[in-house]
Amino acid sequence: MLYRSFWLAAAVAAGVTASQAPEYAQQYRQRLGGALEELRAVIADFDRDAQDNGLSRDEALSSYDRADERFLNDRGNSMRDSLARLERLQTQSTAFAEQPPIAWPLIVARNPDPRLSEGAARDFRPAVPVTADGFVYAAAGGLIVAFLVSLLHRLSRPLRGKPVFGSRRAATAHRRR
Repeated sequence: MLYRSFWLAAAVAAGVTASQAPEYAQQYRQRLGGALEELRAVIADFDRDAQDNGLSRDEALSSYDRADERFLNDRGNSMRDSLARLERLQTQSTAFAEQPPIAWPLIVARNPDPRLSEGAARDFRPAVPVTADGFVYAAAGGLIVAFLVSLLHRLSRPLRGKPVFGSRRAATAHRRR
């Protein structure tokens, strides 16, 4: 009886937790849009400044590398990091646009942006899963944990002095004789 109560409680808790994945992915996606807008604005300003000074983007970045001041070297590295981040976030945004909402949590899990993840987690508000996606994740989370609890229970049988398999069948067959 205690085992079944624990099994049910674990499955329900996992289901409720997993059902939040689509909502978290939605909030992450909203932050992704804002981050893309800001990065594009910063890079557009950089490109405009470079062009106003007769430089291409690569030439402007190289001028940072040639500078004698460490601050300017660091600033060039920061701009390169921003360009690389923009590319990663654009790829992720494209994946969100091309995939159905049920796949969004997997997109986030595959390659989350640390800043976006931190902000989304900090501001996350759980939601009641009233979408099909939420129900699918709830069911999957509950079933996975129910399976793991059942497996652990079965594997722990030898520690409790019981055979791993066949104990019910053997006991039932013995009682019938």
